[in-house]
Formats: sequence, structure tokens, C-alpha cells
Amino acid sequence: LVPFISMLFLTLLLFFLALFPGAFNCCMKISDEIPKGILRRVKRFELQKADGLCHLEAVILYIESRKFCVSPRIKKVKKWMKKNKHKIPRKKNHSRKQRRMKIIKKKEKKQ
Repeated sequence: LVPFISMLFLTLLLFFLALFPGAFNCCMKISDEIPKGILRRVKRFELQKADGLCHLEAVILYIESRKFCVSPRIKKVKKWMKKNKHKIPRKKNHSRKQRRMKIIKKKEKKQ
């Protein structure tokens, strides 16, 4: 009976992780201050919304292999985000077929 329960728990855990891969990537605490030196070294940032799995609104700053969770209401962070919009990671949704269709449509317009 014990091996069955252990196997069932493990299966449910793996199922949960497959359905909600970002569940353990949420910021649980945020800082209300951030030094300018850290902002200068940020490679990229993400916005965490307070919906779905994550229950806290935050800005996630990535510096090398570390991440910092800060409040999006900090004036210094707001100003920095406006200036560094290019550091938001872009989603790569374009498949080869979609690009091919765009090229074909452009050629049709030229003719």
C-alpha cells in the first residue's frame, strides 16, 4: 500500500509540473528598494502579473545567474523600464510556415 501511495503522489506531482511549469518560478517576496548599481547590471527583465499562478505583482530583474524581485511601483524601476524596453524577452512564436506565408503575401502585393 505504501509504494502505491508514493507512486500516486509522484505521478500527481509530475502531472502538476507538466500542466503548470511556471508555478515555482513566481516571486513570493518583493523588495521596495533597489540600488542603482544593480539596475545597471540587469541583462533582462520580466513583468510578473498578479493573476493565475503568481499572486504578487513584481518586476523580475535578471543579473547573470541571479534574479531579483522588486516592486513595480518603485519610481526608479518605472523610469528604468521605460528606458530599457529592449531588455524584455521576446516570445518566439514565429514558425517557419508563418514566415513563409508572410513572404508569399508580400510577393502577391508587389505583383
